[in-house]
Amino acid sequence: MIRTFYFVRTLLVAVMASVAFGCATTKTTSGGQAGVQRGQMMLVSSKEVEQASAQQYKEVLAKAQKEGKLNRDANLTARVQRIAQRLEPHTGVFRKDAPAWAWEVNVISSDEVNAWCMAGGKIAFYTGLIQKLNLSDDEIAAVMGHEIAHALREHSREKVSRAYAQQMGVSVIAQLAGLGEGGAKALGMATEVALGLPNSRTMESEADAMGVEIAARAGFDPRAAVTLWDKMNKAGGGRTPQFLSTHPSPENRMSRLRDLMPKMVPLYEQAKPT
Repeated sequence: MIRTFYFVRTLLVAVMASVAFGCATTKTTSGGQAGVQRGQMMLVSSKEVEQASAQQYKEVLAKAQKEGKLNRDANLTARVQRIAQRLEPHTGVFRKDAPAWAWEVNVISSDEVNAWCMAGGKIAFYTGLIQKLNLSDDEIAAVMGHEIAHALREHSREKVSRAYAQQMGVSVIAQLAGLGEGGAKALGMATEVALGLPNSRTMESEADAMGVEIAARAGFDPRAAVTLWDKMNKAGGGRTPQFLSTHPSPENRMSRLRDLMPKMVPLYEQAKPT
């Protein structure tokens, strides 16, 4: 059993290496003060992901509109959109093309504590996130900066690429190792834990670092990112152990954000409204 495990793992590494070698790593963003420099393996085009995201965004908005949940609170919608308008120009620090994206920001009335930004700058905020956590403008900017950073780094495109590479790798290894259908499924689960989840945590950490810089450059207090995750932690209740989680633990997240403050607070001090 142990020898089989190491044999399969070695094959997996070899297949993944060959896939990675076959396509050059991509740098989707510059480092900024946050210093995010990791290369990314991309097997699908930006255009494909952006088109899919735009279609999905339209479907989400259409559903919310039909249910009477789209931008129902005019004042809250205007507040969120004003914050977005301050953040968007500063995305150029990481990507020169990003300020010219077709940005769109909508608010959906829902108890769900959630927000996201799809490829190409399609943002949705849920009222439950703002109201349940009683978020300040600085904290909304921290959330939005984080979600925008996912789009800037094209994390969705990277995850699709990784899933595609993993699918190819598992199929080849299952055949080479003589595994049956059950063995192939087990191998797929193992590779998801070994390769997928740690990288997802890396993506979250990158979005934290870049998002807090975008917010600081727009004149929002970067220290609000720490208070935001403190609120998230207290509201979360039982949590998945970090080892099997796609998100860093709140404690680790807040610690890393605090470490960034010596670089981020001066940016905020220069940019904050007088």
